[in-house]
Amino acid sequence: MGMFEKYLTIWIGLSILTGWLLGLFIPSFFITISQLTLFNTNIIIAILIWLMIYPMMCQIEITGLSKVFAKPKGLILTLIINWGIKPFSMALIAWLFLKIIFGNFLEPDLANEYIAGMILLGVAPCTAMVFVWSSLTRGDPNYTLVQVSINDLIMIVAFAPLAGLLLEMSNIAVPWSILITSVVLYILIPLVAGVITRKILIATDDRKLTKLIQLSKPLSIIGLLLTVIILFGLQSDTISTQLRDILLISIPLAIQTLSIFILGYIAAYLIKLPHNIAGPACLIGTSNFFELAVAVAITLFGINSGASLATVVGVLIEVPIMLILVWVVNRTVKWFPG
Repeated sequence: MGMFEKYLTIWIGLSILTGWLLGLFIPSFFITISQLTLFNTNIIIAILIWLMIYPMMCQIEITGLSKVFAKPKGLILTLIINWGIKPFSMALIAWLFLKIIFGNFLEPDLANEYIAGMILLGVAPCTAMVFVWSSLTRGDPNYTLVQVSINDLIMIVAFAPLAGLLLEMSNIAVPWSILITSVVLYILIPLVAGVITRKILIATDDRKLTKLIQLSKPLSIIGLLLTVIILFGLQSDTISTQLRDILLISIPLAIQTLSIFILGYIAAYLIKLPHNIAGPACLIGTSNFFELAVAVAITLFGINSGASLATVVGVLIEVPIMLILVWVVNRTVKWFPG
């Protein structure tokens, strides 16, 4: 691994600290960034996500996608975890901890807002960040693309009903424009750009493609780090004044993340998935599309709501834990065939 990948945990920690401090001392900068939106999507965040996933998209071989459906076990595992288990386990763990175990420390209405934010995380399977985790674990790029694409298509149909069911809100406002725009921005456009780039470079000299991928990998990590800085800069005041609540939210989120990964990884081992499919399949089920969850929480409940805070805490918890799980996946290659 290069310098960025090898010390990614350190860079993430520094990015969290940098975002928080910058948000405290120059909040106007982040307010300006938050206002740069087009079709309910933040332009800066969209560009940074493109930086994250473009190197992975350049590795996609369209003619090889049909081979993914010939071996669907990894897809089935991902779909069962993402849509049959994860949303309900998130709601259950959130309710158990924030209403029962920590009930004496939180106002009931505020606890409900935190639970709402956690549920939004649970019903938004990861999209952009998965390509980073897959790349770090040497996952199959074609398989990863199909898994993420199918998740996004299901999310367009299932997000609102699941959120409405779990939030007990029959009249929940569905952010269709945000959902559809996210699929186009974070999947379709980078995929087309990657396929065109790959075709052009291979037609001239396939060594140029290898060189481009190697040069663009640091940009992918830089995109991740800048995204973390912006998210924490936007919530710096809230983070500074509600440290206790952040801790209370972090505990069930960490338990949920680790539990889902363990369940998925054991299942992948039992059904004998190849390592380059097992790793991304489990990491997709474990991580969340936190960019979407944050946007929806702000849209539905407001930027200063408990739901919005819970989604940002999801970023705080998810990134370090996912880096640990990437390490676990890379150290257990011999457990899996291939």
